[in-house]
Amino acid sequence: MVGGREMMTSFQPSLSQPASLRPDLSVIASLIPSGVRLLDLGCGDGELLEFLVYQKEVRGRGIEISEEGVLACVRRGLTVRQGNLEEGLADYPDDSFDYVVLSQTLPFLDDPAMILREMLRVGQKAVVSFPNWGYWRCRLELLLHGRIPHAPDLPQAWYEPPRWQVMTVSDFIALSRELNVRLLDEVYMAAGKRSPRTWFKNLLATTAVYVLSA
Repeated sequence: MVGGREMMTSFQPSLSQPASLRPDLSVIASLIPSGVRLLDLGCGDGELLEFLVYQKEVRGRGIEISEEGVLACVRRGLTVRQGNLEEGLADYPDDSFDYVVLSQTLPFLDDPAMILREMLRVGQKAVVSFPNWGYWRCRLELLLHGRIPHAPDLPQAWYEPPRWQVMTVSDFIALSRELNVRLLDEVYMAAGKRSPRTWFKNLLATTAVYVLSA
């Protein structure tokens, strides 16, 4: 939450439509059925949410911590709330949404298990994407140089705010098992494209996308 304030906004749709989506957002969009109730956590500038609302007729809203992101969403005509995911989703009753999305945000949260539980409390299904530090180039860089590498799809140094925590595909699968979360679907990406293979995924994938249920 920025400055201890929360804000709900709802404006008329803008005339502009997204010409294209970031590759991982495109995968997420393909996994979301038309017309569902959806909550986009850490929705940023609203790129994904705009596409889903206007192209797939999703009844969507978002939560974003940065004031800049909220204003960008408002300019797109989206319904957003300014808030901090670290505080949970207590304002939303159980099963308020069909889908809850968390894109490229999980590594920045102090308590990933809490937010996954909350996502599956307020939503029937959750869609999560994150960069994979288990990718072979990350491993090689750490081996050769002894320094924490940039994630292949998240070009940000470990010391730059907001700080991230290194996590891999295997870490997430282990966490899901610990939380008794079901993996309904999985998509792995490399070089911005879907990978046709799921074996050696922790070694070959740069980004992972999962559909989850309780």
